[in-house]
Amino acid sequence: MAEQALPSTAREWHLVARPQGWPTPDDFALREVPVPQPGPGQILVRNEYLSVDPYMRGRMNDVKSYVPPFALDRPMDGGAVGRVVASQADGFAVGDAVLHGLGWREYALVDAKHAVGVDADAAPLSYFLGVLGMPGLTAYAGLLEVASFKEGDAVFVSGAAGAVGSLVGQIARLKGASTVIGSAGSADKVARLVDHYGFDAAFNYKDGPVAEQLAKAAPEGIDVYFDNVGGEHLEAAIGALRVHGRATLCGAIAQYNDTEAPAAPRNLVQVIGKRLRLQGVLVGDHAALQQQFTAEVAGWLREGRLRYDETVVDGIDHALDAFLGMLRGANTGKMVVRLAAS
Repeated sequence: MAEQALPSTAREWHLVARPQGWPTPDDFALREVPVPQPGPGQILVRNEYLSVDPYMRGRMNDVKSYVPPFALDRPMDGGAVGRVVASQADGFAVGDAVLHGLGWREYALVDAKHAVGVDADAAPLSYFLGVLGMPGLTAYAGLLEVASFKEGDAVFVSGAAGAVGSLVGQIARLKGASTVIGSAGSADKVARLVDHYGFDAAFNYKDGPVAEQLAKAAPEGIDVYFDNVGGEHLEAAIGALRVHGRATLCGAIAQYNDTEAPAAPRNLVQVIGKRLRLQGVLVGDHAALQQQFTAEVAGWLREGRLRYDETVVDGIDHALDAFLGMLRGANTGKMVVRLAAS
């Protein structure tokens, strides 16, 4: 495929102020910048889909963490998938579909060593940001490896209608869980967990105390908790976990925008008597599972045994709207931004 004529400028989102509490549009700017040409070992990618994810909120704070904070007045980054439009790197040709980490922009200049070719015929490109990408591997590794899931376990998933949670519950069911329970933030999402994803029970955490609703759904307790929310949910799960229960701590979206320390969990002492294991998960630690994960999950998708949902927002102009909406739970499944093809 011949190299195509490129625009001289393109747009990208910059962080211009550190949010205090909930981010606002004033903290960001959509700026027009020159489109660069690749140098040796580089490719230029026209992004087709951008990922917005909860962890990005933490990177907006100037604090030490497992990933560096976003720099002010610089483009933010995150998962993206697109097509190579110019290449100075062996192994990458114009037209190739690639996954990389320079999202939040229309065109990305990527060092080839940080790009991964993907098979655009195997699945829609956006799937490589979700079910076949970072959220999917997080769900797979977090349940099977970190939580040491075993057949017959009773599993509770918070934020269960989101990109990771919806997959965790389905993988648990496919692997032989005795029961799968999920929480979500609306009646529609609760119904979807049961009717669409096959959860055994689900509840709306806004309808009453999480501990009471979880006790009703799992009167005999749970063995595994997959935490995407933190706070009250984690406290309720500690109370419900049986002896030798395991919790995978993936996210704490309930407190990402808080300006004060969370009130819960207040029952961590139970971790001792119940001999619980609470372990954090970072997807980068589980690259060794990538091949197994891709093969198994792609197979489930082909067979129709695993269902995957996306919430798609169109246009780079609306990428910030997508991010803020995701933080408020406006998405079902993975939230992605689709850029108009040029």
